[in-house]
Amino acid sequence: MKNIVVLGGGISGYGSAILAKKRGFGVFLSDSGKIAERFRSKLDEWGVPYEEGGHTEARILAATEVVKSPGIPETAPIVRKVREAGIPVISEIEFAGRYMGRAKCICITGSNGKTTTTSIIYKILRDAGYNVALGGNIGESFAYSVATGSYDWYVLELSSFQLDGMYRFRAHIGVLTNITPDHLDRYDHCFQNYIDAKMRITQNMTSRDWFIYSGDDAVIREQLPKYDLRMRQLPFMAHSAVASGAGDAFLCDGVFTATAGKASVEIDTSKLQIKGLHNAYNAMAAALAALAAGVDPAQIRRSLYDFAPVEHRLEPVVERNGVLWINDSKATNVDSVYYALESMTRPVVWIAGGTDKGNDYGPLKDFARAKVHTLVCMGVDNAKLVREFTGVVPQVISTASLDEALTACKRAARAGDVVLLSPACASFDLFKNYENRGELFKEWVRANA
Repeated sequence: MKNIVVLGGGISGYGSAILAKKRGFGVFLSDSGKIAERFRSKLDEWGVPYEEGGHTEARILAATEVVKSPGIPETAPIVRKVREAGIPVISEIEFAGRYMGRAKCICITGSNGKTTTTSIIYKILRDAGYNVALGGNIGESFAYSVATGSYDWYVLELSSFQLDGMYRFRAHIGVLTNITPDHLDRYDHCFQNYIDAKMRITQNMTSRDWFIYSGDDAVIREQLPKYDLRMRQLPFMAHSAVASGAGDAFLCDGVFTATAGKASVEIDTSKLQIKGLHNAYNAMAAALAALAAGVDPAQIRRSLYDFAPVEHRLEPVVERNGVLWINDSKATNVDSVYYALESMTRPVVWIAGGTDKGNDYGPLKDFARAKVHTLVCMGVDNAKLVREFTGVVPQVISTASLDEALTACKRAARAGDVVLLSPACASFDLFKNYENRGELFKEWVRANA
């Protein structure tokens, strides 16, 4: 009997373990930390053996195959030992993809915009009456949905870490929003390694499939000739012109037309609830994916106009005393902040900082110079931010806690300003994750702004 070991007891891990149990495999889950109560209770319910607070090496190294959660780096000692033993290591996506039957997958990746794009696509398909599940980086565990449900479509947000562990899995509709430097600490500080991970979205796709990508993204355009891409290609653009016989989406004067095959839809971006050029890109990608999935154009238009902003992504919290407070905690890299600053129409008090991932802040300096009058650095080590933006922004303030940072913002903000939490960094120095950072920001603002 096949013996599956799952490393990590989070949402990816618990779902993989339950799917392995459902398929009749021997299964064991191991987590070096503490497993959340909601996942532990599900493992107990399904009778899945597990351990937390450490790894029993002998049991792990007896595996036929290891399903590794995306948050565990290749440098982790237990992963190195598994590799040295010659045991195959795969992701939850690769594992669950084997058992999804005739269902089809729409897979979305990219450095930025993937959560919003994924959420829009899921809403459009659900509104259209499709039998669809949401998973990957958001929603329910893909593996758990495969184990416990029967769906015709899966809409999956995929990180580079999940793509790394995929080999035979195939996206029927693949979406690549953009590629900008991110997570370089996990890729030997080599941008090409990260690019190669993102381009894995195209692997195994056939001439029956669709590949949707940003035609304005120079990195993607540079990579495409390196691949033998046989699928139908659908670029979306606001600046470039990329020829594709299969269709495309192009934004001009605030209106875009998306075409996939013979189906087409026109969208007036002024009617979208999500604002800014980055969200126009997200809407174009989502419209193309929905057209490729066969959704009626009128339904696509209705769902797009009805879609509300994603939590923690340019999320207005409150306007008080003429100051608008915006939660953009999900902006954990430079490119996300670039689009956030680009969309600001009021003077900005900008909160940045956290765990730096090898960031190059150069692309932000023109916007910072033009729009930001105060930068509040919020992190354990603010030296790099202070160094990079002193002389660019009139006032740079270094703080070491959320309360200290937001008190400084309240003092610096004037009527007509916006206070923008858009960190450009991971959250792990002061917070559990970006969601925790965003929630605490909103709590403070509602009570004290």
